[in-house]
Amino acid sequence: MIGLGLGYDADLTVRDMVPWVQEAERRGFEIAFFSETIMTLRDAVSALTAFSLSTQRIKLGCTQIVRLRTPLVLAQTFASLDEVSGGRIMVSLGACTESHARKNGLEHQNPAETLREYIQVVKMFLKGGVVNYSGKYLNVVNSNLSFKPPRPDLPIYVAATSKTGLQIAGELADGVLLNATTSAEYCRNALRIVRESAEKAGRNPNEIKVAGLVVSAVSSDRKEALDQVRKEVASKFDPLQVDFAVRPRMRVGEPYVSEEIIQKMLDSHRQGGFEKLMRDIPEEVLRGLTAVGTAEEVRQRIEEYRKAGVTLPIVRPATRKVMKSTIDAVAPKA
Repeated sequence: MIGLGLGYDADLTVRDMVPWVQEAERRGFEIAFFSETIMTLRDAVSALTAFSLSTQRIKLGCTQIVRLRTPLVLAQTFASLDEVSGGRIMVSLGACTESHARKNGLEHQNPAETLREYIQVVKMFLKGGVVNYSGKYLNVVNSNLSFKPPRPDLPIYVAATSKTGLQIAGELADGVLLNATTSAEYCRNALRIVRESAEKAGRNPNEIKVAGLVVSAVSSDRKEALDQVRKEVASKFDPLQVDFAVRPRMRVGEPYVSEEIIQKMLDSHRQGGFEKLMRDIPEEVLRGLTAVGTAEEVRQRIEEYRKAGVTLPIVRPATRKVMKSTIDAVAPKA
């Protein structure tokens, strides 16, 4: 199984994405996945609606940061999308970090506790019936959807980077979505945390599905391939992002990131802004956190993620320029 990831290239409109999703369906990809990001590019609901109406078989998924929509609106939205798509939707809920809250004009709340409450309440709404729930942040009284969701068991994944997020995935979710720009070694360490949490919660860890976003660029020119992934990798080292995007990876076990590298990248940003930060990222870091190079090199890299336990790698071409070459390289064999 393999998926196609979209949503991170500012130059690619939803209309531009639709033919690529159709191509992915034609060539046997398992899922087309849309990342709704803190960068506030296109929104996932609009994209998945367009994808649903343009395809017949391919599964469709996206990330959603909790608190930006209420649990009721999340359940309403994704049950409706499931109707539109004919039962092909999955959603991956992610924590609302301090950066997310600040950008959206929200008061900061504990990201882990709000994520845990949202998962529980969204699942309750999707099961149908009247919902009553009293938590630290959510209090729902006699609320419900006024239509029957097509799938009460619509899959709820957790988009996790930190140790706490991974533990919540093991405790409550149907699956885990491992974040982009992480190495195969990180994924192996992260899944150990997920499984331990599942066992502690009395769940069978083998029943938790494992997907992982893999930023990729295929080119016969290795330098060009590396240059295509620089922007996304650099975004994680931005001073506004580094505390929630990079340091949590280190605490899980990311061998390609260190405090020394973080400080070097922050120095680069102070000296020359984001452009210098992009230029100064070491090649070892770019290669470690992505799948780049020739078609064969990228296929081999995807296999490393599979061996680490990622059963559904979702390959996200870094830019429009490498979209076709990357899809051609990783598409399932006929």
